[in-house]
Amino acid sequence: MNNNGAPDYSKAECWYRIPEITKEVDTFFIYPTKYAATNEGDPDYATLDNEEMRKGVVEVDTRYASGLYADSTNLFMPYYRQAGFRYLAEVWRKEGNARAVLEATPYEDVTKALDYYFDNYNGGRPFILAGHSQGSALCLLALEDYFKRHSDYYERMVAAYTIGYSVTRDMLDENPHMKFATGETDTGVIISWNTEGKRNIEENAKNIVLLPNAVCINPLNWKTDDTYAPASANLGSIVYDKDTGKTSVEDLNVDARINPERGVIVTNTDYDPIDLTDLFGPASFHNSENTFYLFNVKENVKKRIAAYLEKK
Repeated sequence: MNNNGAPDYSKAECWYRIPEITKEVDTFFIYPTKYAATNEGDPDYATLDNEEMRKGVVEVDTRYASGLYADSTNLFMPYYRQAGFRYLAEVWRKEGNARAVLEATPYEDVTKALDYYFDNYNGGRPFILAGHSQGSALCLLALEDYFKRHSDYYERMVAAYTIGYSVTRDMLDENPHMKFATGETDTGVIISWNTEGKRNIEENAKNIVLLPNAVCINPLNWKTDDTYAPASANLGSIVYDKDTGKTSVEDLNVDARINPERGVIVTNTDYDPIDLTDLFGPASFHNSENTFYLFNVKENVKKRIAAYLEKK
């Protein structure tokens, strides 16, 4: 780190993962919010050595990041000074959008990490951009700004998996270089969804990660309309045991149908939603939307890579 606490990405300590290069394609993954900052006096942004955040990154890697991307790609994961959950929530309640919080310190770090990655690690390989929640919001900022300025890098993007934060029609209209996925194997596109239960739909619940005019794709049938995908199409879900730090594959009866008006995936599973009703609504599966569909998405990563490499 520099004296001001900013990461120096030439140092291995500023990366959670710098993989051995064994695959034709990389993944650059930006982790979700793992710094709660709930205590009075906690800084709005995590320091790079924040223990809560670092432990959270290990959990993210164990629960789904490696499972989704490490088999098919060289998985890179930088540390960054992320916004605390309390701060994000405060700004969202006041302004209806926490984007300004992310455009500051977190995005500054992510762009520096991208610069170092492309200059020193990428070696001209195709890559996947991926994240979840705050990480996905930062991916989208990078797609709007960084990759617009670096079109030579952008041409090598297999896909962007920005799960757990809305992609909107307005965003796509304002950034014509950004394309949303239309099927199972298109490349150079964005793949995204938020996952909710029926109560959120019925109550039109506010959800901190859901923006107006959102679009999404169904991870069980790779359609963008409201075609129903039964739980039988789900290849298995991952359940994480916090006590042991281990995962297991379970059948949680997770189906999927897009609600076009709200721009979300609706599932009928009886698995427990997250307990943050004031921020996500009474039936949000925000913490599970990677693990619910992990094996389907893992297969999709392979298919999009194969489609990209075939074109080349």
